[in-house]
Amino acid sequence: MKFPLYFSRKIAFSKDNKNNLSRVIIFIGRLSVALGIIVSLITVSTGFGSKKAIKERLADFSGHITVKSTRSNSSYNTSVLDKEGLNIKKLKELEDVESVQKYSMVTGIMRNEHSFAGIIFKGVGKDFDSLRFKKFLISGKTPKITEDGYSNAITISEKIAHDLHLKVNDSIVTVFAKEDQKQIYRKFQVVGIYKTDIKMIDDQFVMGDINQVRKIQDMTPEDVGGIDIFFKNVNDIDKDSSQIDKLIGYKNYAEKATEKFPQINDWISIFDVNIALIISIMLIVVIINIIMVLLILIIERTNSIGLLKTLGATNAQIRATFINYTLIIMVPGLLYGNAIGLGLLLIQKFFGIIKLNPENYYVSTVPVDLNPIVILSISAGILLISGLALIIPSYLISKISPVKSIKYS
Repeated sequence: MKFPLYFSRKIAFSKDNKNNLSRVIIFIGRLSVALGIIVSLITVSTGFGSKKAIKERLADFSGHITVKSTRSNSSYNTSVLDKEGLNIKKLKELEDVESVQKYSMVTGIMRNEHSFAGIIFKGVGKDFDSLRFKKFLISGKTPKITEDGYSNAITISEKIAHDLHLKVNDSIVTVFAKEDQKQIYRKFQVVGIYKTDIKMIDDQFVMGDINQVRKIQDMTPEDVGGIDIFFKNVNDIDKDSSQIDKLIGYKNYAEKATEKFPQINDWISIFDVNIALIISIMLIVVIINIIMVLLILIIERTNSIGLLKTLGATNAQIRATFINYTLIIMVPGLLYGNAIGLGLLLIQKFFGIIKLNPENYYVSTVPVDLNPIVILSISAGILLISGLALIIPSYLISKISPVKSIKYS
């Protein structure tokens, strides 16, 4: 075993450390490392967890990528997709695509004796992925769409249900307006209530039969207003968007889930800045504390350094010894920090103790993403950067004279 590593282990596990200043110094060093690990783990896991949760909720409700007509304007009334160049069969055959479903939308107003609510009626077909939508249901079910005739079953959001005092099995009248034509009235039955925690969705969207929208919009039975494409992994949105562009025709366009609500996309991007800022601050704090530990240990063991130099040890060997010594001191701090940090994160992940206001954060509980690679990278990164940061202050050892250190020891 090399001398620096051997000697650093000897002093690190020496019983003398329990009866002198080293004990306090070592405790401070380990505490700073543990706190740095805990804060870093919580910041990264909740930050990435929030980004992932919001993206998945957006995507699972309205598709990872949505195909629309270029004739669609800023309103939510969909225009019919152009069939030229649109190849739905090949879209379904893409390797990363899990499912494809058609839809059409029209705006309207729900009203009863209690109140009224402006809504976006999203009509879905028999290919609707009800299993994916099931995670949003808080009561009832989704409409069973066969596209044979017209189904009056709808699923509404908890917000709309609260505003209109509706519950499952209640009926509600909805008014749809068309340009230069009389208003169209439809009576629907509420079969389910959902909640996504995303205000822009929960405030407006109602799920129902695509044939209802086709009739209101004077569409043919084959017409669709858009296509929702779902991937096996939400992170494949950017990777596969170019392939989808080639299969939808030049008169249609593909819109990513995060592009539908730019304000949410801006909110998600803030997480990256916050994570980088907090990690940087904690890293600086850890490095400063570890450097102070190293300097105090060097000063405390000046006589040992002089003796080692007298016995023929080089400055490089002694520097390596004290750097290894300091890094060994950090290891228990890393272990305790990971144990406490992961423990807190697991409690939050499985019990959801810390709640959030979904109107501000788009999720109702703090989400946690436990990525093993990220967790290991945090510990390895702090250990590596701390080791590099210790190189410069360790040069203080070269200033220590063997004769003077032994003389005054």
